[in-house]
Amino acid sequence: MRNSTICFLLAVSLLFYSCDAKKGVVKEPSNPTEAKQKQFYNVPNKLLIGATLGYEELNTVKEKLYLKDFKYLTPANEAKQTRIHPQPNVWNWKQIDEFIQFANQNNLVVRLHGPISPQASKWAKEDFRTPKELASNLEEFATAFALHFNNEPVVKYMDVVNETILADGSWFGPKPGTDEWENPWLKIGLDENGYPLYILKAFEIATKNAPNIKLVYNQNVGMESPMWNQVKKTVLYLRSKGYRVDGIGWQAHLLLGAKREDFVDNTDATMAKLGELIDWAHQNNLTFHVTELDYLVKNKKDLESERQIQKRVYQKLIEVLAEKSKNGVVTLNLWNIGERFKKGTGYFQSIYDAKYNPTPAYSVLKEAIDINK
Repeated sequence: MRNSTICFLLAVSLLFYSCDAKKGVVKEPSNPTEAKQKQFYNVPNKLLIGATLGYEELNTVKEKLYLKDFKYLTPANEAKQTRIHPQPNVWNWKQIDEFIQFANQNNLVVRLHGPISPQASKWAKEDFRTPKELASNLEEFATAFALHFNNEPVVKYMDVVNETILADGSWFGPKPGTDEWENPWLKIGLDENGYPLYILKAFEIATKNAPNIKLVYNQNVGMESPMWNQVKKTVLYLRSKGYRVDGIGWQAHLLLGAKREDFVDNTDATMAKLGELIDWAHQNNLTFHVTELDYLVKNKKDLESERQIQKRVYQKLIEVLAEKSKNGVVTLNLWNIGERFKKGTGYFQSIYDAKYNPTPAYSVLKEAIDINK
């Protein structure tokens, strides 16, 4: 009798299990694509993900949203020459020092974005400025900058130069007036092999005075081969001179300098180029940094559809970065975490909208952040 009861109960259990399975109660195996995405994140060298904050965003909702998810900080503009040493005898360390204090209080890793670059003061951009004057200002700023931060434990990386080369591989230089995007430092001249003296001097000073900080050569635009070939040659040339270059950075302002044709229409091919660039960096003992990621939407009526495209592109990008972090250091920094409007250009998207609601791209970043904690 007891055996008959057990058999009856087993039969009933199997019947209910079969019915529930038909109703979808029993979970199907994980989606292969989702499983593949998760394995990209589950890597030995964790992908370090962070974002920028501006001084005016401290003690605001943006600070709270930042601290909720991130431990990697890049002060947006507070470390630049135009803020700290815009002209002779003028110094202002207040804002960037408050950021260092903020980083210490919240146990953050800092990358300083204070390069010798087009983000220069109007004084430096004035057309009558002489090479000697520019060289003096550069040396004063770069030396004081390196010495000021070298013994700050939270500062791990610093951009030494930025936006030095155009997409066609030529050196980016000055333009008339002071209101254009330009690089006045090229006026200082070239060395005997055609390399800008300002780049050489910037790395010479950083090598000497910032031994505790990893030195980054940062660059903008997209995956244009002539430009990156020139970056590679320049990095190797700097090293041949005895100067330290520890990493290369790519700004990743998608659909601004980085073209839609490449990153939206031909995403996979472009990500393959990015992967090859990261491989080159790691093969040459360089860290790799995506330094200023955002996504430009020119017309707000397309915002919702564009945010879905942004999510797709970010997913592909993070897959590449996480995969390549198996072989060496890779970091990712968002340029702002909210929506940023620039007149005449459009609406730069990140992971929160104008009202600080998460955008579709947030879920992609959040998953990567959580897995890489």
